[in-house]
Amino acid sequence: MAEVDSIVIDRNGYLDVRSRGAVTFDLDARLPDQVFKEDAGDSLFCEFDAVLTPEFWPALCAMARWHGDGRVELLVLEPDCDAFYLPEYRMYPAMSLSVEADVDDYWAAIGYEPDGDIMGSIAISANVIAVTGPSGRWGCWGERDPEVAVFRGFPNATARNEWCAQFGPFLEVSGALESYLPLTFPGRTVPDEYAAALTANYGPTGGQDSLPSSTIRPRC
Repeated sequence: MAEVDSIVIDRNGYLDVRSRGAVTFDLDARLPDQVFKEDAGDSLFCEFDAVLTPEFWPALCAMARWHGDGRVELLVLEPDCDAFYLPEYRMYPAMSLSVEADVDDYWAAIGYEPDGDIMGSIAISANVIAVTGPSGRWGCWGERDPEVAVFRGFPNATARNEWCAQFGPFLEVSGALESYLPLTFPGRTVPDEYAAALTANYGPTGGQDSLPSSTIRPRC
């Protein structure tokens, strides 16, 4: 495992990561509302927990490299830094990690247990995360409730499809509404208002997902 400056440990570094994240995301928004500030093309979804595993690190690095980013930056938005992480663990919940790092480095950052307390690690405690790079041209936004992460910033269809094949499965919004999201709602039914908002914000072709539910398939 390479020696890397992966964990942001001072307030200035934390604020730098936060300010760069704010270029890509509306940090105050939450799903099903639009969290991306600009239209970065197609959206793909996966399960939230998958992003916070060491095996997912190469997928994030691939997105960063498409846009010339030398680092991947992850910011935890919930729980709040000043209300939770600082008083409880004296840490700032963010990381900035070189794309040359490996899966062990990524896990060292997100799995770090302050004072030996596993509940303080980002992998366990994070409820809302925003991941991007210095270019601000790609991003991953994840929420533990409703247990999904959404990705944007694919440079072209070929790159997107190759990324999906290598790191998937991923689903379009229609597939996420059918496969991932029902498990997080009472009665395993996504409310119509929620589904409509998510589709409007993350569906293809101008927000219209034309596939009927019976034909929904994973994109990759």
